[in-house]
This record gives sequence, structure tokens and C-alpha cells, in this order.
Amino acid sequence: MTATTRTLASGPGWHVADVICTAGVNDRPFEEAHRDFCVAAVTSGTFRYRARQGTAMLAPGALLLGNSGTCYECGHEHGSGDRCLSFHFKPAYMERIVAGVPGARRLVFEAPRLPPLPALAPLLAEAEAARETGDSEAFEELGVRIAAAAVGTISGATFARRGPSRRDQKRVADAVRRIELDANRPVSLSALADETATSPYHFLRIFRQVAGMTPYQFLLKTRLHRAALRLRLSADAISAIAFDVGFNDLSTFNRRFRHVMGETPGDYRRSGGTAMHSPRPRQA
Repeated sequence: MTATTRTLASGPGWHVADVICTAGVNDRPFEEAHRDFCVAAVTSGTFRYRARQGTAMLAPGALLLGNSGTCYECGHEHGSGDRCLSFHFKPAYMERIVAGVPGARRLVFEAPRLPPLPALAPLLAEAEAARETGDSEAFEELGVRIAAAAVGTISGATFARRGPSRRDQKRVADAVRRIELDANRPVSLSALADETATSPYHFLRIFRQVAGMTPYQFLLKTRLHRAALRLRLSADAISAIAFDVGFNDLSTFNRRFRHVMGETPGDYRRSGGTAMHSPRPRQA
């Protein structure tokens, strides 16, 4: 086999994989079939992709677009190897994403790829960083955002800037309370959308409008706030606090805490939690 696939995260109707291909110019193009809808971000290397929609050369920053149930072929006649961050969605899940994109009507990709677009660069960098740091809980939200961006770009959809309705504000308020209640456990974007009777992308969009951040960002904020209080008010071990508030490993907790609070959990505890109010200057 010239390709290895490692599943990074999964949930009902979706999964994301890190796909590394080592095929070279002397290897025959290989044929496969998309079992689900696929939106794959190319993070290194180049390859030729041929599907029913057409043929395209994919390079870093491009998005491969695959329709469920269709065959495709990949070849490397121009160079060896590539790596992709590949998001997969069952048709029912993809249909819900499309339903939430204003102006998008068809549940099918009519082009084989999106070229590297400046507007998508920050989102793709965020996804690649999540792969490198092992931030598995972020992937459902990232996948929905990337798929919705692809659907919107391909369909020429325009995103109207309307303020959230009172009904949407209530939906977000209910979701905020739900996240606060279960912040120490994984919270699924799809489940939150189901509970508010909206599509995942519509829910994600209105949540950002109302709360000023995504559901996952709010979940992290809640966990870190609770950890900070525990560090100040108890003598519990840092590892115990990290696991109790919902982090799966200590290194992720330390990295997230330092990024937000400006110092490590241990330093924060020793300083009495003053870094949030008067951060110390970094050493050169």
C-alpha cells in the first residue's frame, strides 16, 4: 500500500483522517471510491485527482471535493507523495450542512477541487494545527466550517449579514447552558444542533454571532475558567484538575492554559492567579 490512513476523530455521520501517500512517478494511478462526501485539505505534496466532475492538479492549500458513491483516481506523475487532512460526511450529515448554507441548494460538488484561496487559508491553518497538536475535540466543528465554506464557494452562495433572531438567541442561550452543564465531557456540535432543531452549520453561525465565539471555543473557555478557580481555591494536583474539568491529557491542558492565561498552571497557582490582570513581560 502506498497510502496510510490514521483516523483523528469521529462521530455520528462524520470522521476525519490524516492520509499520507508515498506513491511516486513510477507507480500506477490507483482507483478508489468515495464512500461518503469528502472534503480533503492538501497540506503537502501534489497529485492529480480525476473524478466524475473532472480532472485537477491538487497542491497545498487546495481542497479535494468528493461526492458520495463516486469513483476517483489519483496519480503522481509530477512528483512523489502527498499528505491530506480528509473530512468525511455521510450523505444525511452533509445534507444538513448544505441546508445551513444560504443560497446553496444542491447536495453535490460540481467541481473536483477548490484551488488555494486566501479566504480559506486561516481556516485550513487552524485545521492543520489541530492535527499537529492532537486537538481531536475541535475536528467536528472544523469539518463543518470547511465543508460549508467549500459548498458556499462552489455554489456561489452569498452570506447575508443579518442579525440573529430572538428565536436564534434563545437557541444559543439554551446551548450555552447545555455546554456549561456538560463541560467536563465531550460536547458534539451535531448534538447541540439537534437540540436546537437547526443544521450544524446554521447553529455554528448563529452561535458565533450571539456568543462571539464558536461552541468549541466557549467549551474551552469554560473548562479553563473552572481550572483557574480550582488552582486558586484548592491544593488538588494539577493533573487531577485537568482531567476533572474535561481535558484528556496534561500536555494539552498545560498548552491551552498557558496560551490563554499567560503562564503555566503551576506558575499561575504560585502567583495567586494575578497573570490575567497584570501579565508579566516575556523574557527575550
